[in-house]
Amino acid sequence: MRGTIVVTGTDTDVGKTVFAAALTAALDASYWKPVQAGLEDGTDRDRVAALAGLPPGRVLPEAYRLNTPCSPHHAARLDGVAIDVAALEPPACTGPLVIEGAGGVMVPVTDTVVFADLFARWRLPVVLVARTALGTINHSLLSIEALRRREVPILGVAFIGDPVEDSEATIARLGAVKRLGRLPLLPRLGPGELRAAFAAGFDVEDFR
Repeated sequence: MRGTIVVTGTDTDVGKTVFAAALTAALDASYWKPVQAGLEDGTDRDRVAALAGLPPGRVLPEAYRLNTPCSPHHAARLDGVAIDVAALEPPACTGPLVIEGAGGVMVPVTDTVVFADLFARWRLPVVLVARTALGTINHSLLSIEALRRREVPILGVAFIGDPVEDSEATIARLGAVKRLGRLPLLPRLGPGELRAAFAAGFDVEDFR
């Protein structure tokens, strides 16, 4: 699984899917989301495919597609589905692969397994996506602590939002993690704009 990177977040709606799309495009990678919870308004797979300009063969099918937009363990229960963690092994593919989790690192996949546990099974490098907004220091450091306690390798933190120098530097210092860069909130979000913003805010070599 060389060249595989996991993208996770400090919370729901921090911009994780947008960042995953930007990283997938920058690495010319494939994309996989193991569990999709919520189908009515489109899926993260569809959004990443559009934002990264991916051909169908590079957007891998989810292991589980659940109807309700909530924690996977609860969405599965509502659908009468039992998630088998053994079925969530990263798929083989040619070239780099970006894997996106759901919500934050402590979101339950099943009644007994959270995403951080799943990442610990994989032993793949993780990028933590964090807001720059108020509250991000606490959320980020707790997420880093949960990953580190499970010996999950952390590639670094990618920030989303307006620049907040003190918060970003504090998280990197106290969390002892690399500050990978920042993706601003874009007035127009399209493939071209996203590629340009990623190139301006990150060094792609940090992800290779």
